[in-house]
Amino acid sequence: MATQKLYAGVKLRETRVRLGLTQKDFAGKLGVSLPYLNQMENNHRPVSTGVVLALAQEFGFDVTELSTGDAERMVTDMREALADPVFGEATPPLADLRLAASNAPALARAFLELHRAYRQTHERLASLDEALGREDSAIAPSPWEEVRDFFHYCDNYIDAVDRAAERVATSLAADGEGGPAACMAYLAARGVTVRLADGPVLRRYDPARAELTLAARTAPATQHFQLLHQIALLTQADLLDATLDFARFQSEEARDIAKIGLANYFAGAALLPYTAFLEAAQDCRHDLEVLADRFGASIEQVAHRLSTLQRPGAKGVPFFFVRVDQAGTITKRHSATRLQFARFGGACPLWNVHRAFETPGQFLRQLAETPDGVRYLCLARDVSKPGGSFKAPVRRYAIGLGCEVRHAGALVYADDLDIGNSAAFEPIGISCRICERVNCHQRSVPPLERPLRVDHDERGVLPYRID
Repeated sequence: MATQKLYAGVKLRETRVRLGLTQKDFAGKLGVSLPYLNQMENNHRPVSTGVVLALAQEFGFDVTELSTGDAERMVTDMREALADPVFGEATPPLADLRLAASNAPALARAFLELHRAYRQTHERLASLDEALGREDSAIAPSPWEEVRDFFHYCDNYIDAVDRAAERVATSLAADGEGGPAACMAYLAARGVTVRLADGPVLRRYDPARAELTLAARTAPATQHFQLLHQIALLTQADLLDATLDFARFQSEEARDIAKIGLANYFAGAALLPYTAFLEAAQDCRHDLEVLADRFGASIEQVAHRLSTLQRPGAKGVPFFFVRVDQAGTITKRHSATRLQFARFGGACPLWNVHRAFETPGQFLRQLAETPDGVRYLCLARDVSKPGGSFKAPVRRYAIGLGCEVRHAGALVYADDLDIGNSAAFEPIGISCRICERVNCHQRSVPPLERPLRVDHDERGVLPYRID
């Protein structure tokens, strides 16, 4: 696979402005000419190895911040948006999309917002939504999608909240062995009573009585998580509100949903504190079952947390994490890798996450390759969430976790896999509409970027051929 050049002009320019340096002074410290720096800042040239080293040596810059993660995310999102039939055949080439994501990220985000507003309006009309004719029917992004994109473009890592959670976790551990009992004592010291009760509600807090009620039949890991969630709401309100102010959500509904998300983030970060969890993950080579047992967490909590270990200067293996329901709909998604998930619809049917429902309680491993030639080690496992009684519904999901194969040596799951054999890698994609593979037997719709040829006298797996 060819080495990918690093175009990071926007990040380079932001760094110079933050340091208060002119282009001339910045070029001198980096050991390059003024025209060369200007070309790099405008993405006419890639950032050279010498510049990367100079950034680290002169300014202590975390060079991993120059990664093209945000740009790649936007390129994938724009390709999916442009696959909408409304654009017809006028699809810009991939090179133009990369230039837009690198040179004009604000414009790219505005385009995505515009397309999202169009989709929402189209869906309202198609379903005869009651919004027709209402005075307050102004186009606005779905609050849920707005929050999802907020975490998506933050790399699912919120530094201030993560560090606050780590401090609380240290405090809880200092008071005893940690766990739910330590959380209850922590809340009791602040005048909050905790009790367990039967019922369908996982967590209910009564501010007037300062009483927190948890579902008695849920797993200990779930109870622990809900205790930490309540600690976040009661003791970190200022921090959560400041983070929400920074995000500038367009509606109160989005802000309220995001507050739940931030409290959940805090709970996960306190349950699995960054430094201790990262060290443990490296020591056991990211064995999810070992980590779940050590920290008293669920497999899903551990997998999700692994995908958030992106603290500057102390990053873990960049993972992607996804959760899908039995219909294949993505209910959680995040990627610190180049693999990005479809914003609309489900995941590629060739991906092993869909087979996890067939083998409950087992980890499935898959060596996979995306159309861009990047290879991944993928894990999948089913996750069942019982309701706690015979008549209560059981929620079933499958989770997927993976990383680029160059990190496979850090995972116990890579042992005995034939990573050096190209034939061992299965082809997977992102979304049929933007996947360029011509020989996929699971394709649901043709790609909009490629011409089709239909032969009435011959039929293969698909009723058309992709040129």
